[in-house]
Amino acid sequence: HILRFNERIWIDGSEASDARLDAAHEKLQKWLRPETAESLSYFEYTTLLALVAFEGLDYVVLEAGLGGEFDATAVVPKDLSVITPIGFDHQAFLGETIEAIAETKLRSVQNRLVLAPQPYKKSVEAAEKLAQKHGWRIDRVPEALDDETLKEAKRVAKEAGWPRFLLQNLLTAATAYEAMTAEKAPVEKAHPLDLPGRFQKIAPNVLLDVGHNPLGAEALADALAGEKRVLVYNALADKDVKRVLSALKPAVERVEIIPIAGERAMPRLELEAVLEKLEIPYRPFEEIDEKESYLVFGSFWVAEAFLKRMGRA
Repeated sequence: HILRFNERIWIDGSEASDARLDAAHEKLQKWLRPETAESLSYFEYTTLLALVAFEGLDYVVLEAGLGGEFDATAVVPKDLSVITPIGFDHQAFLGETIEAIAETKLRSVQNRLVLAPQPYKKSVEAAEKLAQKHGWRIDRVPEALDDETLKEAKRVAKEAGWPRFLLQNLLTAATAYEAMTAEKAPVEKAHPLDLPGRFQKIAPNVLLDVGHNPLGAEALADALAGEKRVLVYNALADKDVKRVLSALKPAVERVEIIPIAGERAMPRLELEAVLEKLEIPYRPFEEIDEKESYLVFGSFWVAEAFLKRMGRA
Protein backbone atom coordinates (compact mmCIF):
# COMPACT_ATOMS: atom_id res chain seq x y z
CA HIS A 1 0.00 0.00 0.00
CA ILE A 2 1.07 3.60 -0.46
CA LEU A 3 -0.47 5.40 2.51
CA ARG A 4 -3.12 3.18 4.19
CA PHE A 5 -3.33 -0.57 4.78
CA ASN A 6 -6.96 -0.43 3.54
CA GLU A 7 -5.64 0.08 -0.02
CA ARG A 8 -4.68 -3.62 -0.07
CA ILE A 9 -8.24 -4.97 0.27
CA TRP A 10 -11.10 -3.71 -1.87
CA ILE A 11 -14.74 -4.81 -1.60
CA ASP A 12 -17.35 -3.84 -4.21
CA GLY A 13 -15.17 -1.13 -5.71
CA SER A 14 -14.01 0.61 -2.52
CA GLU A 15 -11.26 0.19 0.05
CA ALA A 16 -12.28 -2.06 2.95
CA SER A 17 -13.43 0.00 5.93
CA ASP A 18 -11.59 -0.03 9.25
CA ALA A 19 -14.66 -1.65 10.83
CA ARG A 20 -14.69 -4.53 8.33
CA LEU A 21 -10.96 -5.09 8.71
CA ASP A 22 -11.23 -5.00 12.52
CA ALA A 23 -14.04 -7.58 12.44
CA ALA A 24 -12.03 -9.83 10.11
CA HIS A 25 -8.94 -9.47 12.32
CA GLU A 26 -10.86 -10.42 15.48
CA LYS A 27 -12.37 -13.47 13.77
CA LEU A 28 -8.99 -14.56 12.42
CA GLN A 29 -7.35 -14.20 15.84
CA LYS A 30 -9.91 -16.62 17.28
CA TRP A 31 -9.07 -19.23 14.64
CA LEU A 32 -5.29 -19.03 14.82
CA ARG A 33 -3.10 -20.24 17.65
CA PRO A 34 -0.90 -17.36 18.89
CA GLU A 35 2.30 -19.17 17.83
CA THR A 36 0.84 -19.75 14.34
CA ALA A 37 -0.14 -16.09 13.95
CA GLU A 38 3.34 -15.00 15.07
CA SER A 39 5.02 -17.32 12.55
CA LEU A 40 3.23 -15.85 9.52
CA SER A 41 4.81 -13.26 7.26
CA TYR A 42 3.16 -9.87 6.76
CA PHE A 43 1.83 -10.94 3.34
CA GLU A 44 0.65 -14.36 4.57
CA TYR A 45 -1.37 -12.79 7.39
CA THR A 46 -2.74 -10.13 5.01
CA THR A 47 -3.87 -12.87 2.60
CA LEU A 48 -5.75 -14.68 5.38
CA LEU A 49 -7.24 -11.39 6.57
CA ALA A 50 -8.45 -10.60 3.04
CA LEU A 51 -10.07 -14.03 2.69
CA VAL A 52 -11.98 -13.53 5.94
CA ALA A 53 -13.04 -10.03 4.85
CA PHE A 54 -14.18 -11.45 1.48
CA GLU A 55 -16.59 -13.94 3.11
CA GLY A 56 -19.88 -14.09 1.22
CA LEU A 57 -18.67 -12.51 -2.02
CA ASP A 58 -19.50 -13.99 -5.43
CA TYR A 59 -16.11 -13.25 -7.03
CA VAL A 60 -12.70 -12.80 -5.45
CA VAL A 61 -9.63 -11.50 -7.28
CA LEU A 62 -6.31 -12.10 -5.54
CA GLU A 63 -3.05 -10.56 -6.71
CA ALA A 64 -0.07 -12.79 -6.06
CA GLY A 65 2.76 -11.26 -4.06
CA LEU A 66 5.91 -13.00 -5.31
CA GLY A 67 3.85 -14.82 -7.88
CA GLY A 68 3.81 -18.55 -8.32
CA GLU A 69 3.49 -21.88 -6.66
CA PHE A 70 5.11 -20.77 -3.38
CA ASP A 71 3.04 -17.60 -2.93
CA ALA A 72 0.53 -17.30 -0.08
CA THR A 73 -2.32 -16.89 -2.59
CA ALA A 74 -1.53 -20.32 -4.08
CA VAL A 75 -3.48 -22.01 -1.26
CA VAL A 76 -6.76 -20.77 -2.76
CA PRO A 77 -8.61 -22.99 -5.27
CA LYS A 78 -8.83 -21.05 -8.54
CA ASP A 79 -11.35 -20.99 -11.38
CA LEU A 80 -9.14 -18.72 -13.46
CA SER A 81 -5.51 -17.59 -13.37
CA VAL A 82 -4.34 -14.41 -15.10
CA ILE A 83 -0.65 -14.28 -15.96
CA THR A 84 0.49 -10.72 -16.63
CA PRO A 85 3.77 -9.90 -18.47
CA ILE A 86 6.65 -11.84 -16.93
CA GLY A 87 10.01 -10.15 -16.45
CA PHE A 88 13.01 -10.30 -14.12
CA ASP A 89 11.96 -9.80 -10.50
CA HIS A 90 12.28 -11.69 -7.18
CA GLN A 91 14.94 -13.93 -8.73
CA ALA A 92 15.99 -15.24 -5.31
CA PHE A 93 12.56 -16.88 -4.98
CA LEU A 94 11.44 -17.46 -8.57
CA GLY A 95 14.59 -18.37 -10.52
CA GLU A 96 17.42 -16.70 -12.40
CA THR A 97 16.15 -17.11 -15.97
CA ILE A 98 12.91 -16.00 -17.65
CA GLU A 99 12.07 -19.65 -18.32
CA ALA A 100 12.49 -20.56 -14.62
CA ILE A 101 10.54 -17.50 -13.43
CA ALA A 102 7.73 -18.23 -15.90
CA GLU A 103 7.49 -21.89 -14.89
CA THR A 104 7.39 -21.02 -11.19
CA LYS A 105 4.57 -18.52 -11.77
CA LEU A 106 2.67 -20.80 -14.12
CA ARG A 107 2.74 -23.74 -11.72
CA SER A 108 0.19 -21.84 -9.61
CA VAL A 109 -2.42 -22.27 -12.39
CA GLN A 110 -5.14 -24.87 -11.79
CA ASN A 111 -7.79 -24.89 -14.49
CA ARG A 112 -7.94 -22.07 -17.01
CA LEU A 113 -5.35 -19.47 -17.95
CA VAL A 114 -5.54 -15.98 -19.39
CA LEU A 115 -2.11 -15.11 -20.78
CA ALA A 116 -1.28 -11.44 -21.30
CA PRO A 117 1.12 -10.38 -24.10
CA GLN A 118 4.59 -11.52 -23.07
CA PRO A 119 7.86 -9.67 -23.70
CA TYR A 120 9.77 -12.97 -23.78
CA LYS A 121 8.94 -15.87 -26.10
CA LYS A 122 10.14 -18.39 -23.47
CA SER A 123 7.22 -17.40 -21.19
CA VAL A 124 4.72 -18.30 -23.92
CA GLU A 125 6.53 -21.58 -24.62
CA ALA A 126 6.47 -22.46 -20.91
CA ALA A 127 2.73 -21.72 -20.72
CA GLU A 128 1.95 -23.87 -23.76
CA LYS A 129 4.09 -26.75 -22.45
CA LEU A 130 2.46 -26.77 -19.00
CA ALA A 131 -1.04 -26.29 -20.47
CA GLN A 132 -0.57 -29.35 -22.64
CA LYS A 133 0.75 -31.36 -19.70
CA HIS A 134 -2.08 -30.41 -17.30
CA GLY A 135 -4.95 -29.91 -19.73
CA TRP A 136 -5.43 -26.19 -19.07
CA ARG A 137 -7.31 -23.98 -21.48
CA ILE A 138 -5.36 -20.86 -22.53
CA ASP A 139 -7.04 -17.61 -23.59
CA ARG A 140 -4.43 -15.41 -25.25
CA VAL A 141 -4.66 -11.61 -25.04
CA PRO A 142 -5.75 -9.97 -27.32
CA GLU A 143 -6.52 -12.92 -29.65
CA ALA A 144 -9.43 -14.04 -27.45
CA LEU A 145 -11.29 -10.71 -27.94
CA ASP A 146 -13.39 -9.71 -30.94
CA ASP A 147 -12.59 -6.70 -33.14
CA GLU A 148 -15.41 -4.60 -31.68
CA THR A 149 -14.08 -4.99 -28.12
CA LEU A 150 -10.53 -4.20 -29.26
CA LYS A 151 -11.71 -1.06 -31.05
CA GLU A 152 -13.71 0.11 -28.03
CA ALA A 153 -10.79 -0.57 -25.66
CA LYS A 154 -8.45 1.50 -27.83
CA ARG A 155 -11.00 4.35 -27.84
CA VAL A 156 -11.27 4.25 -24.04
CA ALA A 157 -7.47 4.23 -23.61
CA LYS A 158 -7.05 7.15 -26.01
CA GLU A 159 -9.77 9.16 -24.25
CA ALA A 160 -8.15 8.45 -20.87
CA GLY A 161 -4.66 9.31 -22.13
CA TRP A 162 -3.33 5.90 -21.13
CA PRO A 163 0.02 4.58 -22.37
CA ARG A 164 0.26 1.24 -24.16
CA PHE A 165 0.83 -0.83 -21.00
CA LEU A 166 -2.46 0.33 -19.46
CA LEU A 167 -4.32 -0.52 -22.67
CA GLN A 168 -2.78 -3.99 -22.46
CA ASN A 169 -3.96 -4.25 -18.85
CA LEU A 170 -7.51 -3.33 -19.95
CA LEU A 171 -7.45 -5.98 -22.69
CA THR A 172 -6.18 -8.56 -20.18
CA ALA A 173 -8.96 -7.68 -17.74
CA ALA A 174 -11.53 -7.87 -20.53
CA THR A 175 -10.29 -11.33 -21.54
CA ALA A 176 -10.52 -12.52 -17.93
CA TYR A 177 -14.02 -11.06 -17.59
CA GLU A 178 -15.22 -12.89 -20.69
CA ALA A 179 -13.55 -16.13 -19.59
CA MET A 180 -15.37 -16.00 -16.23
CA THR A 181 -18.79 -14.80 -17.38
CA ALA A 182 -19.12 -15.84 -21.05
CA GLU A 183 -20.43 -12.30 -21.58
CA LYS A 184 -19.01 -9.43 -23.63
CA ALA A 185 -16.68 -7.28 -21.51
CA PRO A 186 -18.09 -3.78 -20.86
CA VAL A 187 -14.74 -2.07 -21.55
CA GLU A 188 -16.48 1.31 -21.94
CA LYS A 189 -16.89 1.35 -18.14
CA ALA A 190 -13.13 1.36 -17.59
CA HIS A 191 -12.87 5.17 -17.86
CA PRO A 192 -12.83 7.17 -15.71
CA LEU A 193 -10.94 4.73 -13.49
CA ASP A 194 -9.01 5.55 -10.33
CA LEU A 195 -5.53 4.01 -10.68
CA PRO A 196 -3.48 5.40 -7.78
CA GLY A 197 0.22 4.94 -8.41
CA ARG A 198 -0.08 3.77 -12.03
CA PHE A 199 1.04 6.45 -14.48
CA GLN A 200 -0.83 8.84 -12.20
CA LYS A 201 -0.72 12.56 -12.94
CA ILE A 202 -0.65 14.06 -9.46
CA ALA A 203 0.30 17.55 -10.68
CA PRO A 204 0.52 19.18 -14.12
CA ASN A 205 4.25 18.39 -14.25
CA VAL A 206 4.45 15.27 -12.03
CA LEU A 207 3.78 11.62 -12.95
CA LEU A 208 3.76 8.97 -10.21
CA ASP A 209 4.23 5.26 -10.86
CA VAL A 210 4.90 2.57 -8.24
CA GLY A 211 6.58 0.21 -10.70
CA HIS A 212 9.95 -1.04 -9.49
CA ASN A 213 11.25 -3.76 -11.81
CA PRO A 214 12.92 -3.69 -15.24
CA LEU A 215 9.72 -4.55 -17.09
CA GLY A 216 7.89 -1.65 -15.41
CA ALA A 217 10.76 0.67 -16.29
CA GLU A 218 10.70 -0.45 -19.93
CA ALA A 219 6.94 0.17 -20.12
CA LEU A 220 7.41 3.69 -18.72
CA ALA A 221 10.28 4.45 -21.07
CA ASP A 222 8.04 3.43 -23.94
CA ALA A 223 5.21 5.63 -22.63
CA LEU A 224 7.56 8.62 -22.29
CA ALA A 225 9.26 8.16 -25.67
CA GLY A 226 10.62 11.50 -26.83
CA GLU A 227 10.22 13.08 -23.38
CA LYS A 228 12.88 13.87 -20.79
CA ARG A 229 11.93 14.06 -17.13
CA VAL A 230 13.62 14.46 -13.77
CA LEU A 231 13.46 11.04 -12.10
CA VAL A 232 12.69 11.13 -8.36
CA TYR A 233 13.99 7.72 -7.35
CA ASN A 234 15.14 5.24 -4.77
CA ALA A 235 14.92 1.46 -4.44
CA LEU A 236 15.00 -1.50 -2.10
CA ALA A 237 18.29 -3.35 -1.78
CA ASP A 238 17.06 -6.50 -3.57
CA LYS A 239 16.09 -4.66 -6.78
CA ASP A 240 18.04 -4.72 -10.03
CA VAL A 241 18.57 -0.95 -10.17
CA LYS A 242 21.11 -1.19 -12.98
CA ARG A 243 18.55 -2.79 -15.31
CA VAL A 244 15.79 -0.41 -14.17
CA LEU A 245 17.86 2.74 -14.65
CA SER A 246 19.31 1.51 -17.95
CA ALA A 247 15.76 1.09 -19.28
CA LEU A 248 14.72 4.54 -18.08
CA LYS A 249 17.88 6.38 -19.08
CA PRO A 250 16.60 7.64 -22.48
CA ALA A 251 13.74 9.41 -20.68
CA VAL A 252 15.77 10.79 -17.76
CA GLU A 253 17.23 14.30 -17.54
CA ARG A 254 18.77 13.54 -14.14
CA VAL A 255 17.97 11.55 -11.01
CA GLU A 256 17.00 13.15 -7.69
CA ILE A 257 17.35 10.67 -4.84
CA ILE A 258 14.60 10.73 -2.21
CA PRO A 259 15.32 8.97 1.12
CA ILE A 260 12.99 6.06 2.01
CA ALA A 261 12.45 4.49 5.40
CA GLY A 262 13.16 0.93 6.45
CA GLU A 263 16.02 -1.53 6.67
CA ARG A 264 15.36 -2.85 3.15
CA ALA A 265 16.33 0.44 1.48
CA MET A 266 19.34 0.31 -0.82
CA PRO A 267 22.45 1.96 0.70
CA ARG A 268 22.88 5.43 -0.77
CA LEU A 269 26.48 4.85 -1.89
CA GLU A 270 25.46 1.68 -3.74
CA LEU A 271 22.76 3.53 -5.69
CA GLU A 272 25.14 6.40 -6.46
CA ALA A 273 27.75 3.94 -7.78
CA VAL A 274 25.20 2.55 -10.27
CA LEU A 275 24.22 6.06 -11.39
CA GLU A 276 27.86 6.99 -11.93
CA LYS A 277 28.52 3.83 -13.90
CA LEU A 278 25.54 4.59 -16.15
CA GLU A 279 26.67 8.23 -16.42
CA ILE A 280 23.33 9.57 -15.17
CA PRO A 281 23.65 12.88 -13.29
CA TYR A 282 22.12 12.86 -9.82
CA ARG A 283 21.57 14.93 -6.70
CA PRO A 284 19.37 14.79 -3.57
CA PHE A 285 15.66 15.53 -4.00
CA GLU A 286 14.65 18.80 -2.37
CA GLU A 287 11.51 20.18 -4.00
CA ILE A 288 9.49 20.33 -7.22
CA ASP A 289 10.38 23.06 -9.70
CA GLU A 290 7.25 24.05 -11.64
CA LYS A 291 9.39 24.69 -14.73
CA GLU A 292 10.49 21.05 -14.97
CA SER A 293 8.70 17.73 -15.60
CA TYR A 294 9.06 14.88 -13.09
CA LEU A 295 8.61 11.12 -12.89
CA VAL A 296 8.36 9.67 -9.37
CA PHE A 297 9.25 5.98 -9.64
CA GLY A 298 10.90 3.17 -7.71
CA SER A 299 8.43 1.49 -5.33
CA PHE A 300 5.47 2.06 -3.04
CA TRP A 301 8.03 3.32 -0.50
CA VAL A 302 9.17 6.03 -2.90
CA ALA A 303 5.55 7.04 -3.61
CA GLU A 304 4.81 7.29 0.12
CA ALA A 305 7.96 9.32 0.85
CA PHE A 306 7.21 11.71 -2.02
CA LEU A 307 3.55 12.25 -1.14
CA LYS A 308 4.43 12.90 2.50
CA ARG A 309 7.17 15.33 1.50
CA MET A 310 4.69 17.19 -0.70
CA GLY A 311 2.11 17.30 2.09
CA ARG A 312 -0.35 15.04 0.25
CA ALA A 313 -0.46 12.25 2.82
